[in-house]
Amino acid sequence: MTKKETALLLILAAINFTHIVDFMILMPLGPSLMNTLHINNQQFGIIVASYSLSAAVSSLLSSFFVDQYDRKKVLSFAYVGFLIGTFACAFAPNFLLLTSARILAGFFGGILGSQVLSIVGDTIAYEKRATAMAYIMAAFSMASVLGVPLGLKLTTLWNWHAPFVAVGSLGILILILILIYVPELKGHISTEKTNHLEVYRSIKSNQNQQYALLLSFVLMIGHFIIIPFISTYLVLNLSFSESRLDLVYLVGGLVTIFTSPIIGKLADKYGKHKLFMIFGFFSVVPIFLLTNLSTTIIYMILSVTGLFFITASGRMIPTQALITSVVSPDKRGGFMSINSFVQQLGAGIASLIGGVVAYKSVGNLLINYDVLGYISIAFILLGVYVSTKIERK
Repeated sequence: MTKKETALLLILAAINFTHIVDFMILMPLGPSLMNTLHINNQQFGIIVASYSLSAAVSSLLSSFFVDQYDRKKVLSFAYVGFLIGTFACAFAPNFLLLTSARILAGFFGGILGSQVLSIVGDTIAYEKRATAMAYIMAAFSMASVLGVPLGLKLTTLWNWHAPFVAVGSLGILILILILIYVPELKGHISTEKTNHLEVYRSIKSNQNQQYALLLSFVLMIGHFIIIPFISTYLVLNLSFSESRLDLVYLVGGLVTIFTSPIIGKLADKYGKHKLFMIFGFFSVVPIFLLTNLSTTIIYMILSVTGLFFITASGRMIPTQALITSVVSPDKRGGFMSINSFVQQLGAGIASLIGGVVAYKSVGNLLINYDVLGYISIAFILLGVYVSTKIERK
């Protein structure tokens, strides 16, 4: 990796860091939000899903035009909108306004995610792309190690609004870095007359792209049907202290900081699909253990959640490298926007399903979390099968 490539990846990872913290911080805030805003489990599921579904809509809309503009300009525009939405979350006083703010943040967040991946696909050779994706995925680890624990600490010291103020403030600094250091990226722009439906026609005629999108969709359902309710399950069913929830994300982030670069290098060396298959099958174990936990011993809980984080990133790194390879650069922005659409749609649907299937009992326990685990396993294994249909380099 050259110095310029590394610098660009670090800025993209920083963008992803704020984007991921903004999304992730809401989940461990579940117990606090339910008490403060006087909402139930279903309403909390709606708040989580609103971000994802809004991101899905913006991703679909942006697929019509993103490939006709400098990727830096699209990235900057989306990041400004994302920051406005994040600050709106910081000052939302009730369920309705918080949901509206999440819709705004999600709308621009959906564009952000696809642009980050498109830029990686445009600037990094396929042979090094899984390693590059490990940089981007490292943002998830840092969000877990620093972002979420600090956000929860700010919540303890002040209130649940504070993490959004912090993310928005950091985002202003990152926006300055984008404007100064990210180069213009216009090499993908076609000089021929644009047909805004071309990317859809390409997908319609290309089975490889269809399977890539299906893989994204089923994996996101498998992942997000259990993720939003981890904190609620630990607090309600296992008497895990809200003040110690940061440990779950701290441990998960620390282990993936070390494992993600290794996974990226192994995927580049031995094959993206092979690594995905290994982690796809292996991830069944921590999903089952997590959703059927009955112990209150903290080191056992952290061991299971840490293993869950490792296998989740192990699936995602090779998957993203695979997906960016199924489309040519001139259509990559549009395709990745559609990919973001199906991912966010999957995450939104999963959050809504999770909020309906899992519910709080009269005794204030979360019921049917194990059922969500079985659904998750089924979708992850379906994803493993779908991946075998994708032609590989």
